[in-house]
Amino acid sequence: MYDPVLLKTFLAVASTRSFTGAAAQLGISQPTVSQHVRKLEDSVGRILVARDTRDVRLTDNGDALAGFARTILAAHTAAVDYFSGSATRGRLRFGAADDLALTQLPRILRHFRQLNPRVNLELTVDQSAPLYRRLKAGHLDLIFIKQSVGEGGEGTLVGTDDLVWVGQEKTMIEPGEPVPLITYRSPSLSRQMAIDALEGSGRTWRITCTTREVNGVLAAVRAGIGIAVFPRSLIPDDLVTVSNRFGLPELGLVDFTLLANPSAAREPIDALTSAILNRTLVRRR
Repeated sequence: MYDPVLLKTFLAVASTRSFTGAAAQLGISQPTVSQHVRKLEDSVGRILVARDTRDVRLTDNGDALAGFARTILAAHTAAVDYFSGSATRGRLRFGAADDLALTQLPRILRHFRQLNPRVNLELTVDQSAPLYRRLKAGHLDLIFIKQSVGEGGEGTLVGTDDLVWVGQEKTMIEPGEPVPLITYRSPSLSRQMAIDALEGSGRTWRITCTTREVNGVLAAVRAGIGIAVFPRSLIPDDLVTVSNRFGLPELGLVDFTLLANPSAAREPIDALTSAILNRTLVRRR
């Protein structure tokens, strides 16, 4: 088992890219930081940090260990909290937009449940608009949804991404023909932004598939019956952007936002919020 003290020092070096910065962050001396890193490298039998007079960076093995170190330290903290009686507990009714399942969110939720066994997590997956209504009605405690950039000014911003037109590599739209749209059912932010953009640019359109779930959208796009709108960071590897190919209008940006119920217990909400913010789910602008 790797020493948590050494792992904590290593992560400080990883985040600051500096032995001096890590020492200041931890309140210890720079020689102690160097000693901790050397001991950890001896323990794993690999070089973890490459350093010269100008730069400090992680090696490939260092990048790998950084991920393990965060998990080990989180589990260590959870174990201490659990047996000291201070572990996060309670009920957390969490809602997530279904296309966010294409990110690391499922893995984060699985990890969250392992580290917070006393939190009763209840998950609801739906489109953003219905989740927002359920939050406002008091039926959910925390939601993770897409919103128009700057909408409402409430909540915690996780990231901002471009909306783009997506299709198969072989997808074709004949000149002058209506754009074949695959969309979520109304109300849907991506649906409305697509229609507004097309109409604003004078392009005609027709809906070739309407579905409730992201898997339905993906299935229809892969079947070649039209194109869909996706945040750029959520495009599956087998699909491509087709905006330039067909001269389609720009769609703009969307925010990925966490919104909390102010009357719900804060501790479980804060714990899951931190878990999500500590992972890069979408590009931050």
